[in-house]
Amino acid sequence: MDWDGIRYFLEVARTQRVSAAAKRLGVRHTTVSRRIHFLEQSLGTVLFNKSKASGYTLTEDGQRFFVHAERVESTLLSAQEEVSGQAAALSGHLRVGATEGFGSYVLAPLMVDFERRFPNITLDIMPVPRFISLSKREADIAISLEQPQRGPYLRTLLGEYTLLLYGSVEYLQRHPPIRSAADLPQHRFIGYVEELLFSDHLRYLEDIVPGAQVGLRSTSVIAQYHAALQGNALAILPAFMAGQDKRLKTVLPDDIRVTRHFWMYCHEDLRQSRRVMALWDFLKKSAELNRPLLTGESNRLQYLP
Repeated sequence: MDWDGIRYFLEVARTQRVSAAAKRLGVRHTTVSRRIHFLEQSLGTVLFNKSKASGYTLTEDGQRFFVHAERVESTLLSAQEEVSGQAAALSGHLRVGATEGFGSYVLAPLMVDFERRFPNITLDIMPVPRFISLSKREADIAISLEQPQRGPYLRTLLGEYTLLLYGSVEYLQRHPPIRSAADLPQHRFIGYVEELLFSDHLRYLEDIVPGAQVGLRSTSVIAQYHAALQGNALAILPAFMAGQDKRLKTVLPDDIRVTRHFWMYCHEDLRQSRRVMALWDFLKKSAELNRPLLTGESNRLQYLP
């Protein structure tokens, strides 16, 4: 058994496709297949179930081996970072995954600031309307609506954020005035596609406006934001997003207010990586500085001195 065999095994386990693993590794797919075959021979077991429909899925032995292989990978990466001097220079590559709205409207500009401070670190930002899988190494750090319930993760509460009811200036001028929650049923709303929600923390419209008239639904909060700008309906949106746009006005801000939380987490093994911890501390301090933006008390993103 050698490191290359373990490395190829991990890529196939994460992508579930030999071709995809080969592309990420920069080798031929036949090389990956051969390495996996040799690894299974050396272990005396079958690590993958193989099918055209689902690709390469881990067997029970494969799942057990995956846990140990990840530990080997993390140890070797930390050793490489320390011995090569990458840690001292804070160079290398980092990938951060986050919810779509936060990733696009808060994380992206903050990452530009981080890049200016650490020009030798390259960054991947993944703002997506789904959970990021750290077990598949989709990211080094994940920011999510929920904290992981189990697993070897370092985690912290990044902060709470507020969602408010918004309408465009045009919409509010053309439709009946909204003086209380009792006026809301006569208005149209934009909401999520309920059956495709990736988190129950996104279920709030029905609680606020039972039986709401929803004419447009989307899995994307950014799509909802742009739809609200068209002036045809109201939408509940994160204050850190809609609050920065003067074309949108809050509706009943004292009565309609939804609070949710952002959690940040990474693999426990990455605690030893100085570049990961540099980003971790930067994000934690930046979130604390921008608490007013997240909670709707400010409409401007602030940067660390």
